[in-house]
Amino acid sequence: MKGTSERPRLNVFRSLKHIYAQAIEDTTGKTVVSASTKSPELKGSLRYPGNVEAAKKVGELIAKKCLEKGIQKVVFDRSGYLYHGRIKALAEAARAGGLIF
Repeated sequence: MKGTSERPRLNVFRSLKHIYAQAIEDTTGKTVVSASTKSPELKGSLRYPGNVEAAKKVGELIAKKCLEKGIQKVVFDRSGYLYHGRIKALAEAARAGGLIF
């Protein structure tokens, strides 16, 4: 799975307490935008950063940041995690925010 400048790869990583998402352009190896439960925009507004609600907020934030950079289409890379729970919540929130997978 590769991301291009027209369609970067939306990579997701989750730990027990946090979830991270970043749009990566693999042709240059650079991260275009990123969001996580540790982001300053979300840090004070989350009750617990390791649940589905926090993942939804990260999905909304990454979609907003991608659209600000002019990115509408991405390739979703779930990093081998099963598509349920927090991964699914993040993906659905990003789609609702305007990203196209």
